[in-house]
Amino acid sequence: MTSFNILLAASEVVPFAKSGGLADVAGALPKALRALGHDVRVVMPRYYIVDIEKYKLKKLDGSLGVPMGSMGEAWAAVYEGVLPGSDVPVYFIDHEGFFGRKGLYDEDGQAYGDNDNRFIFFSKAVLQLAKKLRFKPDVIHTNDWHTAAIPLLINTTYAFDPDFENTGTLLTIHNLQHQGKFYKGAMDVLGVGWEHYNADELEEFGGINLLKAGIVHADAVNAVSRKYASEIRTAEFGWGLEGLIDANASKLYGILNGVDYDEWSPAVDPFITKHFDADNLAGKALCKQDLQREFSLPERADVPLIGLVGRLADQKGIGLLAGAIWNLMELDIQIVLLGTGEKWAEYFFSDVAAKYPDKFACYIGYRNDLAHRIEAGSDMFLMPSLFEPCGLNQIYSLRYGTLPIVRATGGLDDTIVNYGGDQQSGTGFKFDFATPDALSNTVKWAVETWYEDPDAIDQMRLNAMEQRFDWEVAAEAYSDIYCHIIGGRRSSRHQ
Repeated sequence: MTSFNILLAASEVVPFAKSGGLADVAGALPKALRALGHDVRVVMPRYYIVDIEKYKLKKLDGSLGVPMGSMGEAWAAVYEGVLPGSDVPVYFIDHEGFFGRKGLYDEDGQAYGDNDNRFIFFSKAVLQLAKKLRFKPDVIHTNDWHTAAIPLLINTTYAFDPDFENTGTLLTIHNLQHQGKFYKGAMDVLGVGWEHYNADELEEFGGINLLKAGIVHADAVNAVSRKYASEIRTAEFGWGLEGLIDANASKLYGILNGVDYDEWSPAVDPFITKHFDADNLAGKALCKQDLQREFSLPERADVPLIGLVGRLADQKGIGLLAGAIWNLMELDIQIVLLGTGEKWAEYFFSDVAAKYPDKFACYIGYRNDLAHRIEAGSDMFLMPSLFEPCGLNQIYSLRYGTLPIVRATGGLDDTIVNYGGDQQSGTGFKFDFATPDALSNTVKWAVETWYEDPDAIDQMRLNAMEQRFDWEVAAEAYSDIYCHIIGGRRSSRHQ
């Protein structure tokens, strides 16, 4: 395989800073790309939650000048480290005014009022850093709206810069709901010229939309699952950009995220009470007993235990669960919930737990160890998302022999094979419509299968545990896109 110079820019990267799945991708994909022989460099902001001493970061000599249009030139320091467990360099853009804060994008639920300037600055700093390092990227891999200005800058301000004359761009959409919409005055900071403030590029309802510009100017765009790539071309999932995305469908791809099986595997998981695998499931029964004990539920081996871990947010279908919960409490089941989010949901599910202490239990908050124990100890795992670009918990669940019950959207649909009476291929249970009835009926279906056809449940568990969604597969798919981008750039130059 041909090796390329890849510069991956992201607003968050595991383990340094995380608010969602973007960070997981940015922390894992570069290592898999490096294993394929690519020269990969990662760039992220140096938020002040990133501990310089803990990660042994070294400050590069000199300062980084970043042109900020009407704001003049801004200056940043640059720190260098590596992704843990690899030799992949990570560069941190340090600017106290923009990143010396408690949060990544917001504080106490309020978005920072200068997020436009913060991430325009970061996008420009990525390009200035490449010049400082004398690193000529074949492809700059950008992620979500925070770095979506980079494809625009490559095609405008830096179009004739010899350091980027051969550079292509890829924009990965992790969540289309967040688009980087700001006051049009940010055009003066972008500095690309007001001729680009038009309905085909940056302008939207009198303001600017950075993600829109990125989609238009990137050489390729991809979503984090095949189903999500098709869904964002529709009004239900397109958040107003479905027409633009459909018009750019010729450069749209869908690549499913991988997972880190070194962390999420019942054979090695340090958080669970007993290890197990597909050849010996005895440990799973002990993990279930441990989970029931943790949540003060009756220690019954015969009852199906359903887990749910995630943000208590509308996107995650928490409203559907609230609408279905009273019907579910009529079933002979147990449910454990781990999560935090909207206050109404925290109070509501706490009340349910108080009313049904033998059937429903919740932990309001987040504990990584408990998330692992829920995956290992549950018989089934519920994800009723209204939309889910990729999703990871359903993939973790498969590895732990915990059968997912999911809405057939995005990556949930791509990763789960619906049980339809064919126990030889099914890995879980799916429903199509985002309604409480659809959710409760599907849970009832899964519960009936548990009680009436235990052999089917056993076979589905084995099917589930055989599934693999490795980063190596995703990295090869990204390599193919990089190759296509570079070939297209070279072809266009010779025309």
